[in-house]
Amino acid sequence: MSMKTAKYGTADPPFTPQSDTRGVRELIKRMPLTGKIGMVIVATIIVTALVAFIWTPHDPLQARPEVSLSGSSLQYPMGTDQYGRDVLSTVMEGAQVALLVGIVAVSLAAIIGTPLGILAAMKRGWVEEIVMRSADIMLAFPALLLAIMTSAIMGASTLSAMLAIGLAAGPGFARVARAGTLQIMSSDFIAAARSAAQSELRIARRHVLPNIFALVIIQSSVTFALAILAEAALSFLGLGTPPPEPSWGRMLQSAQDYLSTAPHLAIWPGVAIAVAVLGFNLLGDGLRDVLDPKMRK
Repeated sequence: MSMKTAKYGTADPPFTPQSDTRGVRELIKRMPLTGKIGMVIVATIIVTALVAFIWTPHDPLQARPEVSLSGSSLQYPMGTDQYGRDVLSTVMEGAQVALLVGIVAVSLAAIIGTPLGILAAMKRGWVEEIVMRSADIMLAFPALLLAIMTSAIMGASTLSAMLAIGLAAGPGFARVARAGTLQIMSSDFIAAARSAAQSELRIARRHVLPNIFALVIIQSSVTFALAILAEAALSFLGLGTPPPEPSWGRMLQSAQDYLSTAPHLAIWPGVAIAVAVLGFNLLGDGLRDVLDPKMRK
């Protein structure tokens, strides 16, 4: 046995950044057009949120009564709201809240749901019944309703919205992880790992999780879109991000009284929500076409 094989083993080759980069390029190349469009939309939203950290055309919290409810112009491309605040700057700041809620909520859902799904598939029996029946009970309630109940109990804040959405999305990750793990557990290399007296934790960490990672990524992309939509709905109802922090959902809520006189107050945040949700859904569909073995077949 060579020194290289003895050090790394046949199942654990050394990490090479060049091959990893080629893999990413190949993934993008094989992605369908709709997935690439979704990737461009998501990248644009991320760049917009990052730019808003250091620059916006105007201070989104500064009121200018003399220009309130102004239409589109060179100085205010998206107009101003009832207080004279720049709508474009507010939409840019709102992208930060949307991405923050999505990242935290999806991470929480994945951290909770993925291990439970793997545990249910590997242990089977009463463990599987408890985990999956609990997930079924949570899925019986609409995710938005569950988020509303959690936010109502904890109070209106961005943190409560993130926790509520994450808890509501957890069962979806559990079901996806369980389905993927059941397929992996029937593989020959799992039987070989068990015959080598590897622990269940080691099998889950070294063999199961890497093989279902693509499914988790796909689920994360789709859940991200739902998280943005849920945060906007919670903020619209007054249970999400509180003022004065900019939020697309609360912008829609504030625009209700001005739909006939200043429709741009509802159009621009509505377009931002729709484009963000569309982008993450298209990206999720593209990733599924590339990463899901069933779709590849």
